[in-house]
Amino acid sequence: MTAMLDLKPAARQMASLLQGITDDQLGAPTPCPEYTLGDLIDHVDGLSQAFTTAAAKDLGAATSQLPSGDATRLGDDWRSRIAGQLTALGDAWRDPGAWVGMTQAGGVDLPAESAGRIALDELVIHGWDIAHASGQPFDCDPQALSACMEFVSLMSEPGQEASREGLFGPVVDVPADAPLLDRVIALSGRDPAWTAV
Repeated sequence: MTAMLDLKPAARQMASLLQGITDDQLGAPTPCPEYTLGDLIDHVDGLSQAFTTAAAKDLGAATSQLPSGDATRLGDDWRSRIAGQLTALGDAWRDPGAWVGMTQAGGVDLPAESAGRIALDELVIHGWDIAHASGQPFDCDPQALSACMEFVSLMSEPGQEASREGLFGPVVDVPADAPLLDRVIALSGRDPAWTAV
C-alpha cells in the first residue's frame, strides 16, 4: 500500500511566505547561490506546475524539464498566480491515484510515490530558503519534516553523490542533537545558520 503524504500544509505555508515578500526583495540573495529570491520564486512557479501535472500523470512540457529560475518571467500577478498553483498542487496529491504507478518530473520517469515525496521536499526546503532570504519565520509541519528527513537521509548515503548533483550541495555538518529542521536543511547542503546579511 502506497503511503500518501499531505502536501497541503507545506503548500499553504509556501503561499503565505510569498505573500510576505515585497517587490524590492526580489533581488535578495538566497541559500541557493545561483538564485536571487525572485529566481527562486520563479523556480517554485515551475515546480508547482510540474508536480501538479505529475500527480495527474499528464506528462508533457511541464514534466519533461527541470524547473529553472528566472525572475524576469514572474509577471505582475506572481503572488496570486503561484498561490493558486500551490493550492492545486496540494489538492492533486490528495488523490490516492496520484501516488500509484509511474509518472515524470524534471524529465525523469519515476514512481509516482517518489515524485510526491520530492514535491514535498521541494516545498519544505525551498520554503525554508524563501523564509530565510526574506526574513520571515519558518515553522514546518512535523509530518512533512519527518518525511523530508527520510528523503534527504537516503540522498545523503554513500554512493548517492551522483544523484545529489544539481539537487543538493555537499552535506553541512551539524550536531547530532540539532533540531530536526536544522538536520534536514544541513543534509540538503545548506547551512542552517545562513542569513541574507
